Amino acid sequence: MFQYCPQCASKKIQLKGNRFFCPDCGFIYYHNTAAASGCIIEAGDKIVLLERGAEPSLGKLDLPGGFVDPGEGMLEGLVRELREELSWEAPIPQGKSLAEFFTLFASFPNTYPYKNILYNTCDVFFTISVPGLTKEDLRPEAGEIAGIHFLRPDEVKDENLAFDSTRRVIRAFREFILKRRS
Repeated sequence: MFQYCPQCASKKIQLKGNRFFCPDCGFIYYHNTAAASGCIIEAGDKIVLLERGAEPSLGKLDLPGGFVDPGEGMLEGLVRELREELSWEAPIPQGKSLAEFFTLFASFPNTYPYKNILYNTCDVFFTISVPGLTKEDLRPEAGEIAGIHFLRPDEVKDENLAFDSTRRVIRAFREFILKRRS
């Protein structure tokens, strides 16, 4: 990531763990984990999956969501991503807060390779139930989203999913559904 120290331009900058350190001037930069939020949108017995239209993992399936921007909380970032990726506003009833509408489901560590940099992320997943939601209610973001799929969780194959955290949350959701039915 750094070839030269941003403070003194030394070539001796070193990466140890998540920390860049310059022995010449004492500069320290922590390359911390990035926050990302995703959502399992339940539409009856199916969930919404997006086909990625760009790298990384072009053509693979993923859940709606993305990186949380500076100044946003996890839910605010998720609502923005749903708006950007799907042109969709979650139907939050009058007088309800985001926290009352979305349910925190799971969190998993992940890695996100982008332009030769491997970002470590903490992916937090929420669920929402929107029984009448159809494909016609969603308009995918051109370029980033190649398609929208409504699939039953048991139809989703691990090898078709873009990221490890997505595979893990879909597995956990399948188990959750089985317990909910029994």
